[in-house]
Amino acid sequence: MSSSVRVAYDQNVYGQSLRADGRSIEWWRREAAEVLLAWGGSAGAVELVRLGVSELLSNVIRHVAEPRCYLRIVRIGSEVTVQVFDRSVEMPVIGEAPDWDAESGRGLWLLREMATRFGCERTGHCAGKIVWFSCDLFGDPR
Repeated sequence: MSSSVRVAYDQNVYGQSLRADGRSIEWWRREAAEVLLAWGGSAGAVELVRLGVSELLSNVIRHVAEPRCYLRIVRIGSEVTVQVFDRSVEMPVIGEAPDWDAESGRGLWLLREMATRFGCERTGHCAGKIVWFSCDLFGDPR
């Protein structure tokens, strides 16, 4: 997307500043899929990352006043971690089981269940937070 800054530290890190909006989510899903495919990712890992990018960026759109955020995808060995940094200190609330009739609240729960690891934490000096998940690059999600 034209006004963003792209950072690639080496072949195992992809990073992009972006402005989260509903019109660009599919573009970011494709971009993340291309990164995983370039790393030799399995079809299952690619689909989980596409789903996760959609969910994390949708949550920025819905719950964060400032739409500017940062998407980072990191490969360490055979594990891939997808992180979205945003400017809100409000941590997501994920219950034990979602209300399947509700209009929202299922996405992060589902992502947490499908990923190998999932978490959220405040960034330094409480300037925002990171929501992230990890999966096996070469395996299929659980």
